[in-house]
Amino acid sequence: MTLKRITSRDNPFYKSLHRISSSARERRAAGQTLLDGAHLLRAYLDAGGTPQHLLLNEQATQNAEILALLNTCADVPQTQLDDALFAQLSELKTPNGLLALIEIPPIEIEAAHSHFALLLEDIQDPGNLGSILRSAAAAGCDAVYLSQGCADAWSPRVLRAGMGGHFVLSISESADLLQVAAKFAGKILAASLQAHQSLYDCNLRGKLAFAIGNEGAGLSPALQEAAQQHFIIPMPGKIESLNAAAATAVCLFEAVRQRK
Repeated sequence: MTLKRITSRDNPFYKSLHRISSSARERRAAGQTLLDGAHLLRAYLDAGGTPQHLLLNEQATQNAEILALLNTCADVPQTQLDDALFAQLSELKTPNGLLALIEIPPIEIEAAHSHFALLLEDIQDPGNLGSILRSAAAAGCDAVYLSQGCADAWSPRVLRAGMGGHFVLSISESADLLQVAAKFAGKILAASLQAHQSLYDCNLRGKLAFAIGNEGAGLSPALQEAAQQHFIIPMPGKIESLNAAAATAVCLFEAVRQRK
């Protein structure tokens, strides 16, 4: 197969890729994002996705894993970029040679039909958000709702930290979490340092959602009030709190334990 090649940053297709790689607004407008690397593309394919375009650097075809993916996606348009152009699209210091342009998946589950969800309020650190999405996918959540103040779920940094979790979740961005809470058919739980009940004493079976707040400020008073149950995560060590990603993982997998 003869690869198309782009050598100029003035190429219109390349310019559109650069806008998508660098701007949340452009990603939302285009409904597209870029997956960086073979692992994310493999996870996307395993979840039933089909990329719209594959982009390679000059060494990509020497990599056996990338070659296998190219053969799997033989019907997908493929373009080779000069290394300097490719590096402009990848945030990795050492680009691994493969980018996939994909459509951002549509929201599939409405709040009223979700069984096991997260409500994320103003999670601003991309690494934290990606880790939360990865834990949610591993724990079997079906939906995650993000407030407008959250980091862009489909940014390259969040995608890398999510390790493919995005593709098995229904992710709703810029959600009105109070409306989501009102429509959710199960119980909403929230951590609170003022709570007296331990997470491990809560009944986490049935339909439920955890409301998770901002890394520094925690949950807003309005969302705290919308929760039907409050709990505290016991921390016998000499530390006041966990970060948002760690606290979410603890909550999710206690629910997994109880549901087993």
